Amino acid sequence: MDTKIGSLDVSKPANDVVCCPSNGSVSAIQDSVPTAAVTSWDATLGGHLARRLVQIGITDLFTVPGDFNLTLLDHLIDEPRLTNVGCCNELNAGYAADGYARARGVGACVVTFSVGGLSVLNAIAGAYSENLPVICIVGGPNSNDYGTNRILHHTIGLPDFSQELRCFQTVTCYQAVVNHLEDAHELIDTAISTALKESKPVYISISCNLAGLPHPTFSRDPVPFYIPPKMSNPNGLEAAVEAAAQFLNKAVKPVLVGGPKLRVSKACDAFVELADASSYAVAVMPSAKGLVPEDHPHFIGTYWGAISTAFCAEIVESADAYLFAGPIFNDYSSVGYSLLLKREKAVIVEPERVTIGNGPTFGCVLMKDFLRALAKRIKSNISSYENYHRIFVPDGVPVRFGPREALRVNVLFQHIQKMVSSQSAVIADTGDSWFNCQKLKLPKGCGYEFQMQYGSIGWSVGATLGYAQSVPEKRVISCIGDGSFQVTAPDISTMMRQGHNTIIFLINNGGYTIEVEIHDGPYNVIKNWDYKALVDAIHNGEGKCWTTKVRCEEELVEAIEIATGDKKDCLCFIEVFAHKDDTSKELLEWGSRVSAANSRPPNPQ
Repeated sequence: MDTKIGSLDVSKPANDVVCCPSNGSVSAIQDSVPTAAVTSWDATLGGHLARRLVQIGITDLFTVPGDFNLTLLDHLIDEPRLTNVGCCNELNAGYAADGYARARGVGACVVTFSVGGLSVLNAIAGAYSENLPVICIVGGPNSNDYGTNRILHHTIGLPDFSQELRCFQTVTCYQAVVNHLEDAHELIDTAISTALKESKPVYISISCNLAGLPHPTFSRDPVPFYIPPKMSNPNGLEAAVEAAAQFLNKAVKPVLVGGPKLRVSKACDAFVELADASSYAVAVMPSAKGLVPEDHPHFIGTYWGAISTAFCAEIVESADAYLFAGPIFNDYSSVGYSLLLKREKAVIVEPERVTIGNGPTFGCVLMKDFLRALAKRIKSNISSYENYHRIFVPDGVPVRFGPREALRVNVLFQHIQKMVSSQSAVIADTGDSWFNCQKLKLPKGCGYEFQMQYGSIGWSVGATLGYAQSVPEKRVISCIGDGSFQVTAPDISTMMRQGHNTIIFLINNGGYTIEVEIHDGPYNVIKNWDYKALVDAIHNGEGKCWTTKVRCEEELVEAIEIATGDKKDCLCFIEVFAHKDDTSKELLEWGSRVSAANSRPPNPQ
């Protein structure tokens, strides 16, 4: 992890230049070399940064003003191609940049020094865990104050201003502290290009007195970045493909499982090519949901150990060979380390490494190159999918007990299933929504996001804001628990200001349900709010917003009809009342296994 990297060669390549964002789509980077000089007002540090952000595909900045970043904000929003999205707090601004990067491929937030930077830190850590290139821009102290013995406000009362930098060093792949005009151009360009290359967040601090100053290095439009594509070692690739093909072709009932690192490896399409060529049964790990098309003819669902999609775990764990592309085996995805997998049966494909069973490992092999090459050498074998087809029994439907009975969560998600389409995206917050949304069958083109690795409660409010801002053509459906909503609720006001037509299902069950199933206690019970009234108060007659409360299926059906009909252009907030013990069966199983993993006694010394 570098704090400073040498200058980047940004010379014009021979062909068009693009940046591949983390979800596999293409983010526009201008492919012509600008030659026009800029005006003296634009030839500033802030103007250069603004043009760079636009150049990599960012059109929206999630900001919270503070005295150290005000001049910088002036010059950023003066760029006509950038929209300022003012957020209620820095944490949500960071979450919004996270959600934006998931859809657009890169995102950015702007906060003030220390009180803002340390507040956004949690969101940046989450983006780091999910391999999202988020550019965190901080307005820093006056350049004249560095190296003095002065104590500034927004600090912990010491003349050392490096506390914020030290915190960001562990959750970003590059940190640039710009307090001299002479190297500002280099530091800014290196930071942004490193974020794109590494698909990780970066930190840029800009002294408050420099943002509006001109410098000769900013006098022309910046030359577009050239990010050299990573290359596989041809010999290593050939050896890895040969070994994997031999390993898999001798198997009787092999399967494919997609993991979350398909995104950062830009290998989603290559994985589908292998699925087509192999005819294997195809599953995804929970955090890879949405990365593999669920309309694929051999798709069998989510592999999540004991809480997998029905019949999926049986097929995966009984296979005599399985290829995992980009997996993350942590305590959550392994359901408390309880997966019934054997290493000797596995081909593990990492972004730049392939391991065959307990045997050879091949480095410098890119995942997408490996999967595409393997697709040309693999023998078609439909056995695992045929086995799945033999044992498969269609899902049942929730039992109805009578009219206007208390609404159950499984009935709620049965109706949400009918809402999702290619023109929608689903955001699931940390909690029981993880498990209920995991069971949704996504039509082709439907977006899906949740934060499994970091699992920060409340993430979805900001992420919903950022995702909806990035892809206004999709209608976002966000499923949030009441405990999560209490953490980050204020930025629902920003959704209103931006004119979003998101549908939010607020599940009011009186507490932190996911925590209850891991370890219960009085601390998991929260003060109940009148959530509809809260959103109405935030609305305050400004913007388009519609709210309602739902206690039974009949009211839910009516609310969905209104939200998708007369109020389709409004932000729709539907407060759904559920019993505190109404949880998915998957959460009950998962919670008990994670609890067992958490409570393991210390190893003997």
